[in-house]
Amino acid sequence: MDEIPAVFEVTREDGYCISDARQMLDIEFIHRYLADEAYWSAGLPRQMLERALSGSLPFGIYDGDGVQVGFARVVTDGAIFAYLRDVFVVEAHRGRGLATWLARVMQTHPALADVRSWLLATRDAHEVYRRAGFESVPHPEWYMRIRK
Repeated sequence: MDEIPAVFEVTREDGYCISDARQMLDIEFIHRYLADEAYWSAGLPRQMLERALSGSLPFGIYDGDGVQVGFARVVTDGAIFAYLRDVFVVEAHRGRGLATWLARVMQTHPALADVRSWLLATRDAHEVYRRAGFESVPHPEWYMRIRK
């Protein structure tokens, strides 16, 4: 198996960059957005975010000045299953295809490229993820959850 590079980065012509470099993540920015603006994680405690980050593969989106403008993380076993979580792009940078680009790029990451099954949940961004190759789950009645 090939060695995974220390940092995985992809840059677009317009200067936006996606990176898995943990040292680049602005944890305060991520926490503030997830706790205060995201419908799926309202009130998220910072300690819980930090635990979640330690158990997942996080990605940041950065503008041409290196300022973080988006985020997502993948919870995975690295072989069979990957769950895309906490995807967001701040308002000022929306409408540029960044979330779709991020969902595509993450699928090419060396630790994720061979993963067979990807899953995500969204209330209102179905088209964003369809453009990245996702489709509706057949037989949603087969899926169950525990929500605490």
